[in-house]
This record gives sequence, C-alpha cells and structure tokens, in this order.
Amino acid sequence: MDRIDAAILKILAEDARAPVSQIAARAGLSQSACTRRIQGLEASGQVRGYGARLGHRRLGFRVTALVDITLGTQVEEDLAQFEMAVGAIDGVVECALVSGGQDYRLKILCRDLDDYERLHREHLGRLPGVVTINSSFVLREVPTRSEADALFGAAR
Repeated sequence: MDRIDAAILKILAEDARAPVSQIAARAGLSQSACTRRIQGLEASGQVRGYGARLGHRRLGFRVTALVDITLGTQVEEDLAQFEMAVGAIDGVVECALVSGGQDYRLKILCRDLDDYERLHREHLGRLPGVVTINSSFVLREVPTRSEADALFGAAR
C-alpha cells in the first residue's frame, strides 16, 4: 500500500461512482494504470465492494437501537448458532462479537419504538442462549470522519 493506493481508496470511498478518468487525474495516474491499481485493490480484498449509503431516516427507519447481548455460554457452536439466528432478523445492520461485559453488540434500525418492541418480543428475546439484553437508543448521530479519512488521514 503506497500513497497512490491510499489516494485511490479515499476517492472511491468519497464517490464509488467516480469515473476512472477522474480517479486517475486526482491520483496522478494514467487511466490504464489507475484501472490496474483498482483491480489490484479489489483482488486483494482491500476494496470489498461498492454500495450506496442509504438515508434510513428518510426511508422511515427513525429509531437506531444499540443492543448489548450476553449469552449463557462461550462454546463455539452456541456462538455460531446465535450468529446465524441474528443474521436472519430484518433490521439488524451490524453484529459484532465484543470484549467486555457483553458478548455481542447489535445495531438495529427500526421504524419507531413500537417496531423495536415487536422485534424485541418476536426475535431478540427468542435468540438461542441469550441471558441478558440491554438496549440503548441513538438520540443523535454525530458526524465523524469517513472510514478512509480515519485509516489514511484527511490530509493525504
């Protein structure tokens, strides 16, 4: 990874739909050299894919819940069973096995508190091995640095 790869990654993170000609010009490369570098970043897994950032509030999902879950065991099979079950729940956008007092942290998008209550009753409370569920609700999302800026710095 050199400064040119970092520049390409930052440009792609800003606008994945940017034409290669624009990326090449901003990175100081020819189009063919830029295309080869992008393909190399994709092949190495440094670029895992491309997608749109959705305006979940504008789509009607106004509640974001951060849910900490503690399981009764740490047996690998139980963790795998839990993870498979979580993956099938609509609204769960992130699931992370974490250190500390809980085992998992979920990020869930819901239409409103009634929708979250339904999801809790019908899904979270029925997940395998769950001992405790602690929910917090996001009051305001604070703008932070982009992933690319956090990894490579804003000045590059």
